[in-house]
Amino acid sequence: MTVKQISVFLENKIGRLAEITNVLGKKGINIRALSIADTTEFGILRMIVDRPEETLKALEEREFAVKETDVIVLRVPDKPGGLAEILAILKESSFNVEYLYAFVKKSGEDAFVVFRIENTEEAVKKLKEAGVQILEANQVYKM
Repeated sequence: MTVKQISVFLENKIGRLAEITNVLGKKGINIRALSIADTTEFGILRMIVDRPEETLKALEEREFAVKETDVIVLRVPDKPGGLAEILAILKESSFNVEYLYAFVKKSGEDAFVVFRIENTEEAVKKLKEAGVQILEANQVYKM
């Protein structure tokens, strides 16, 4: 039920993000979702890609500081309060959300949101019990 996220440490310099996207483009790797958190000196690029193992290898070969992390992608009702419903389930079960970001695809009445949660396996179990739809990795990579 988890999806592999690739995180890349980036110096805040012109062209670094372009270099990463160029490397992935040349390898035919498709970015499904991304988020950048930055400061004046560095940033963390987080990506969901269609081929995480190849991405990790390609960026390591180019000497980027890169890490693979397990995240979950949830189907969230795309309505006022939809995200609040999911967060309430996590709060009631004492799960801390380290960060989240929206996915690029919308499907019908739902949006997709990537969550990094402490104790991912237990969070998945609790969310499933609450009826929240969690996407399988192969579903996400093919979007």
